[in-house]
Amino acid sequence: MNPSPDRREKLLKTAGYWAGFVSLGAASAIVGPTLPGLAEQTHSPISALGFLFTARSLGYLVGSWRGGRIYDRLPGHPVAAAALLGIAGLLALVPLAPLLWVLALAMFLLGMADSVLDVGGNTLIVRVHGKQVGPYMTALHFFFGGGAFIAPLLVGWAISQTNNIHWAYWGIALLMLPSAFWLLRQRSPEAKMEEPEATTGRANAGLVVLIALLFFFYVGTEVGFSGWISSYALATKMFSEAEAAYLASAFWGTFTVARLAAIPIAARVRPRYVLLVDLLGALASFGLIVLLPESRAALWVGTLGAGLFMASVFPTHINFASRRLTLTGRLTGIFLSVSSLGSMTLPLTVGPLLEGVGLRAAMGAFCLMVVAALVVWAALTSRADRVAATPADTTR
Repeated sequence: MNPSPDRREKLLKTAGYWAGFVSLGAASAIVGPTLPGLAEQTHSPISALGFLFTARSLGYLVGSWRGGRIYDRLPGHPVAAAALLGIAGLLALVPLAPLLWVLALAMFLLGMADSVLDVGGNTLIVRVHGKQVGPYMTALHFFFGGGAFIAPLLVGWAISQTNNIHWAYWGIALLMLPSAFWLLRQRSPEAKMEEPEATTGRANAGLVVLIALLFFFYVGTEVGFSGWISSYALATKMFSEAEAAYLASAFWGTFTVARLAAIPIAARVRPRYVLLVDLLGALASFGLIVLLPESRAALWVGTLGAGLFMASVFPTHINFASRRLTLTGRLTGIFLSVSSLGSMTLPLTVGPLLEGVGLRAAMGAFCLMVVAALVVWAALTSRADRVAATPADTTR
């Protein structure tokens, strides 16, 4: 049975968003496995390259601050296509940057373009599907994970075939082009101008702070671990550069599959318990690596475990927040801004530890981040139990 013209148009637009998020995921995951190559390229110690994560996160913070307003004022598809083309151009320049400050500037601009595309994908797919957006939105973030899985594989292939990282960046840059031109061929969905549902309650300030803190520690841990795991593997002297890239790909592959598998779990288990199991599982995974720093098997198992347990933390925490607070655009913006601060600051601690103190200290930093998240989880669930839920608090 052929879909109606209206449904066909929606599916064509959605395919463009999904393809764009494959590219976004690949662009987001490529930096970590290429840190050794970028350090050699810029003649910098690898510990100094932690600043690249900060620069990109700062760019994301700046871009996301204004991104939503751009989509409210201009047709969405040209804006998203421009972001894709901007990311492609910047990725093509990264392996040619001779100096660290030039590379940091490119990362800052990449972060801005990333945020514009990220905001656009999430905004436009809601405009297309309205209240039926659920499965399409889940698929959107699944495709992001798929792109993140592809990137380290491409890095490993490029290093093994060409002995440098150039074609990894150029290949992902080329991946951006089809989805950009596809979106330009589709008519942009119209912005829905009606006001959001009115709310009469006031967000509990304590809950907001604790929810934001959990985002801070989780996102900082995810960005830090996925970004540094390849360099950590190289520092053990047990992995080649290509194998270290494949290890990062294994993390993202497990992360992607686990995110898809978490959908039926989320429908049956309360978010607080999913969060607890996820955080304890991540702590056990990092702890295994700390206890057995000279074991290849422990590093593989710990990396796969981290991907498995960390996959559903972000969407589950969003779900938890939506049950306790009215997630207005302003409130969601606060959470995403604090998440960006976590990704800007926490990964910076790992490089100096890895280079100056040792393997156990570097991985131990991730254990401490998760312990901090668990402390916040305990305070958050206790606070949530004390706050009486009103209709205004639970309206979505």
